[in-house]
Amino acid sequence: MKYGLSLRKPLCMFLAALIAMAAFLSAVPEEALAADNELNLEVKSAILMDAATGQVIYEFNADEPLPPASMSKMMTEYIVMEKIESGELSWDDLVTTTEYAANVIGSGQLLAYQEKLPVKDMFASMSIYSGNDATVALAEHIAGNEEKFAEMMNEKARELGLSESAHFINSTGLGRDDLGKYAPQNIPGETMMTARDSALLAYHIIKDHKEVLEYTKTTRRKLRERDTTEMTNWNWMLEGWSNDSVSLKKYAYEGLDGLKTGHTDEAGYCFTGTAERNGLRLISVVMGAQSEPKRFEETRKLLDYGFKNFEKKTIYSSGSEIEELKTVKMNKGVKTQVPVVTGSDLSILVRKGASDEELVKEATPLPEDQLVAPIKKGDKMGTLKVKYNEQEFSVDLVAAEDNEKGSWLRLLFRAIKDFFVSIGTSIKNLF
Repeated sequence: MKYGLSLRKPLCMFLAALIAMAAFLSAVPEEALAADNELNLEVKSAILMDAATGQVIYEFNADEPLPPASMSKMMTEYIVMEKIESGELSWDDLVTTTEYAANVIGSGQLLAYQEKLPVKDMFASMSIYSGNDATVALAEHIAGNEEKFAEMMNEKARELGLSESAHFINSTGLGRDDLGKYAPQNIPGETMMTARDSALLAYHIIKDHKEVLEYTKTTRRKLRERDTTEMTNWNWMLEGWSNDSVSLKKYAYEGLDGLKTGHTDEAGYCFTGTAERNGLRLISVVMGAQSEPKRFEETRKLLDYGFKNFEKKTIYSSGSEIEELKTVKMNKGVKTQVPVVTGSDLSILVRKGASDEELVKEATPLPEDQLVAPIKKGDKMGTLKVKYNEQEFSVDLVAAEDNEKGSWLRLLFRAIKDFFVSIGTSIKNLF
C-alpha cells in the first residue's frame, strides 16, 4: 500500500504535464507544427531543385497552393516558345496590341492601342520587364482571346505534370478583381501554384526551351530602337548587375541568369531563380516574402545551401555492368542468358562527402514473358532503382549484346535436357 501511495503523486504530476502539453499543442497553428524550415526562410513556401533531373534537395511547405503573381508568366513563355518551335509562330510575326492589352494594369504599360511589334519584342517585354501589356498581346495573338489562352495554360499544366492545384485564369498572374470586365467567364477561381509547381515549370522551360535564358538574363533593353529609356529587369540577383548597377551590385549572384519575379498584394513577393556554377544548375522558388529585398535574400540562402553542400555524382555511366543484376534469363534464345548494362548515365545530387552506403540499389528484370528472343543490343531488359535521401531514381538496364531466336531443334533438345535435369534434381531431393 505504501508503495502505491509513493507512486501516486509522481504519476499525477506526469499526467498533468501531458494534459498541459496537449493544451499547448492544440493552441499552436497546425502549419507551424508541420513546418520543417531548416534554413529559417522568411517566406510562405520554398523549394530547391536540380535543373538537370528535377531532384529536390530542399523544400519548405512546397505543396501549398498560393497565388504566384507574375511567376505564372513562365507558362505563357513556355507556350510561346513551343509555338515557335513547332512553326506555328515566328519571332518576326507582328502582334497587334488590343484595347485590353494597352490598358491592362500593373507592370508594363509601354504599348499603345493597335501598336504592332514583332513577337521577339513582345517576348522581351514580358520576360525582362514583366510587361502585362505584352503578355496579354501575345496570349490574344496566339489563342484569339486571353480566356482561351488560359485554357491552353491549364492543359499544358496537366501535360507537364504540375499538381492539380496549378490553375491559371489569365496569362499574367493578375487577380480576378484586377481584370475587371476582362475577367474570364468560364474559368473559376484565381491563379494558383505551389512552389513545387513553379520549380517544375522552370525545369521544363530550361530543359525544353533553354534559349529563354538569353532574355531573362538581360538587365536592360529598349523595347523599341527609338525609345530614350530602357526596360529594367525586376530580377535584382542577375549576375549582370555586378557590372551594371551600383545599387543592385550587393544582390547580384554568381551564375544567376533567370528566371521570373512576381508580386501582388495577395501573393507578396515571389521569385523563381536559376543559377549555374561549375556545371551544376539549380532552380529555386520562394513565395510570399514580405518585401522585395527579402525575396532575393531568402533565395540567396537557398542557392548557397545547394552549391555549398551538394555535388553531382555519377552513380553509373552509360554501358556499366552492375553487381545487382549482371545477366537476365532469356526464353527461346540461342543463349539462355544475356548480360545487361545501364542504358544511360545515372547522376544525382548528393551531399558532399556522402558514402556509397547511403545509396540503396535494387535491380529488377522485366517480367519473364517479356524476356523472349529475339532481342537486339540496347533493348530494355529491366530497371535499376537507386534510393537516396527518401527520393528514388531509375535507369533502364539494356541488353549488352544480341540474342537471336533459337531454332526449333535447339529449343527441343534444350527442353528435353531441362526435363531430365528437373527429374534428377527431384530424385536427389528425396534423399
